[in-house]
Amino acid sequence: MLRTVAALTLSVVLVAPAPAGAAESSPRVPEQVGWGGAVSSVDPDASQIGIDVLRRGGNAVDAAVATAAALGVTDPFSAGIGGGGFFVHYDARTRRVSTLDGRETAPRSATDQLFVEDGKPLPFAEAMTSGKSVGVPGTPKTWQQALRKWGTLNLREAMAPAEALARRGFVVDQTFNSQIANNAARFADFTSTRDLYLPGGRPPAVGSTFRNPQLADTYRELARTELASLYGGAVGRDLVQAVRKPPVVPGSTRNVRAGDMRLSDLARYRVERRDPTHTRYRGLDVYGMAAPSSGGTTVGEALNILESTDLSKVSDVEYLHRFIESTKLSFADRLRWVGDPAFSRVPTEGLLSQRFADSRACLIKPDAVLPAPQPAADPRDPKACEATAGTSALREDAERTTHLTTADRWGNVVAYTLTIEAEGGSGIVVPNRGFLLNNELTDFEFVAPTPGVPHPNLPGPGKRPRSSMAPTIVLDHGKVLLAVGSPGGATIITTVTQILTARLDRKMSLVDAVAAPRASQRNAATTPAEAAFIAASTTAGLQAIGHRFSQNAEIGAATAVERAGDGRWRAVAEPTRRGGGAARVVKVG
Repeated sequence: MLRTVAALTLSVVLVAPAPAGAAESSPRVPEQVGWGGAVSSVDPDASQIGIDVLRRGGNAVDAAVATAAALGVTDPFSAGIGGGGFFVHYDARTRRVSTLDGRETAPRSATDQLFVEDGKPLPFAEAMTSGKSVGVPGTPKTWQQALRKWGTLNLREAMAPAEALARRGFVVDQTFNSQIANNAARFADFTSTRDLYLPGGRPPAVGSTFRNPQLADTYRELARTELASLYGGAVGRDLVQAVRKPPVVPGSTRNVRAGDMRLSDLARYRVERRDPTHTRYRGLDVYGMAAPSSGGTTVGEALNILESTDLSKVSDVEYLHRFIESTKLSFADRLRWVGDPAFSRVPTEGLLSQRFADSRACLIKPDAVLPAPQPAADPRDPKACEATAGTSALREDAERTTHLTTADRWGNVVAYTLTIEAEGGSGIVVPNRGFLLNNELTDFEFVAPTPGVPHPNLPGPGKRPRSSMAPTIVLDHGKVLLAVGSPGGATIITTVTQILTARLDRKMSLVDAVAAPRASQRNAATTPAEAAFIAASTTAGLQAIGHRFSQNAEIGAATAVERAGDGRWRAVAEPTRRGGGAARVVKVG
């Protein structure tokens, strides 16, 4: 892409040395409206870096990559260069939505017995904190490909602000401190992780400045070598060594299994450009991420199930009842059909067909709850209203994850969800490199849910595990209406669906839709819900129908942008979840 004068000016600014002195805390703001573009993420420093890119002439893709790189510094227990993700892009000139699949892959040596020992599946906690769980990272190549396809900056320019942030440091908040404390026992069992995140044997104090010069050096090396150092060079060799021989503290009693990743696995890695999922809802076009993500098909199916009911005219109880039942059914189909499309045929068109959704919607009754777990239906041969009892429940994934959304003055938009899977990933920091490795391979089913029946999400050589990430862009007559996404493992899908229906059907403001108390039904007998949801007046009506709820402390942590009219953008982030997010626009007004 030809470089504009604005982009060249931007590059000079971005690679300038960071100012000396102590780090300063930036404010957390749940909503801003204004001109010139928008950025929303979980972290104030990351959002501000994205806004600075926009302010100096960069576009939404430039801002998304710069923000993501900064989140690798300030939100390293959710995402970073040791993980992967899904990047959804809207091009305002062509009015086209495109996606990049930067999902991690299993090593070529992996088999369907990856997490089986002595004929039994490994305990999840043991599988997670191990070299076995680490997939080949895709995040850095996602950044590179996104910039090459749609950006105006190169990788060095886009990563420079995050490198500077890692060197000068940032102010530790309660969320950062708590995430380390939550993982202190396993972090303490790896020399590299202990030395970085448990200085003096405890998490960095709230209000202190945290610096990560090793990560800054790694960012600089990756940018300088155009990622060759990771996908076949020195950084890659250190990564493979950490997987094959985890840096366990001498005397630790933790049984940390080694993985079998090789440098050739890194060299073979490719980001895949995939067609987005697409469904029509209330006359709008909803685009999402296709397999191996289940986000696009499962959100799309749930919306299609709800299409036949005018949710704007029903009571709050009936609205929430139908929302809960729609995700119960779509999750049943997700478990059965979605996996890596290179290894099995995913019936995406069938899962997103209105005919199939109607055959599921007619199961929902206004005065009764469907038994759970519900069985999957066959989207290739829909049969209306066939209700039977399910036999296997969904194994939950536990992605911590982070999501960011960006928009620019030209109307381009990015919805980008990235992750290292569990909070803290595998727990293994690559020695001398300053970043955590993912545990993404635990998103595979360890064994087939139904013994003897092939399943699309079992491990395999070079295979990508199924994900729940659901970066979503909604168009109205070809122009962006809103973009949204969330972290939260399998709850991502229900969070995005709830926000969309609250905004589009119930006409809540976007910030109120993001803040609303959440419930997350994923084909189980009980629906996890936040305390505020359970305490709401509508819950008694839901319980009278037959719904049962269990309390979850927190579900999701969404970010979103919305076209506010007159060329302005509205950026929205969580008011309180994960300590509150950071919504920014270039010029408030």
